[in-house]
Amino acid sequence: MDAIERDLLLKIADLHGVPEGAYNIRENGQAAGRNSTANIEIVSKTDGKSGIDIFIKPGTKNESVHIPVILSKAGWQEMVYNDFYIGEDADVVIVAGCGIHNCGGMDLTSRHDGIHTFYVGKNARVKYVEKHYGEGDGNGENVMNPTTVAHLAEGAYMEMETTQIKGIDSTNRVTKADLKEGANLVIREKIYTHGKQRADTDFTVDMNGAGCSADVISRSVAAGESRQHFVSTMNGNAPCHGHTECDAIIMEGASVTAAPCLSANDIDAELIHEAAIGKIAGEQLVKLMTLGLTEKEAEEQIIKGFLH
Repeated sequence: MDAIERDLLLKIADLHGVPEGAYNIRENGQAAGRNSTANIEIVSKTDGKSGIDIFIKPGTKNESVHIPVILSKAGWQEMVYNDFYIGEDADVVIVAGCGIHNCGGMDLTSRHDGIHTFYVGKNARVKYVEKHYGEGDGNGENVMNPTTVAHLAEGAYMEMETTQIKGIDSTNRVTKADLKEGANLVIREKIYTHGKQRADTDFTVDMNGAGCSADVISRSVAAGESRQHFVSTMNGNAPCHGHTECDAIIMEGASVTAAPCLSANDIDAELIHEAAIGKIAGEQLVKLMTLGLTEKEAEEQIIKGFLH
């Protein structure tokens, strides 16, 4: 990898080089490195689709999988399918993400569309971390459209941390999940848009098993002339507990729309939604400025703390 690609890898996966354990590094549509372990096997798809299958053995503990994607070739576009099969009683961390460097010097669009499907076995625990980042000379567009589908078996637990750091001109983020008895889903989304960027987020959670729960929280900052649209749908089809929340800071000429939707189809389904959109409070700015910060520096500190 050259310096640009190493920097992208650091930004999206906190990696300074080849990670330990299982990993698959994808670079401009090609495998730049892959390693399986005794408990985690990574294989290329054989159905004609581009992507990989990841098999995690039942009972696997304290292991991780890194599957970052790097696009450094201006104008590169791809669709990738990755499927994860997590065995019963496993407890693993999966780190994904995509970084785009688009400096074509012309009006080229670099685009990564990824569909990640998780089959989480009984009583398994998964932490999934995904970061998206883009950079370039401003002449081309960086587009990412991630789709995540999660099937949680009885007693399974999945925690998702998804972050759009900066530099993504257009994104359509779709997450779908279905939960069986006693399953638990936790989602934390963070998005920052600026300029004329646009970001659409669509969550759909089907709580089908007794005692299952879902907690979906999105925090975002919209600056410049950017646009964000947030949709969250929770279907309580059994005795369950669901909570969805959208908190957004709006700045300058940006716009944010939040549309939470709850559907209770069982008398013991408990569903809650919250949505808040507003500007940075003036007293917050004043307080930080009395400590010696400029207005811009104060805004940056508030945004950083909000998205932390």
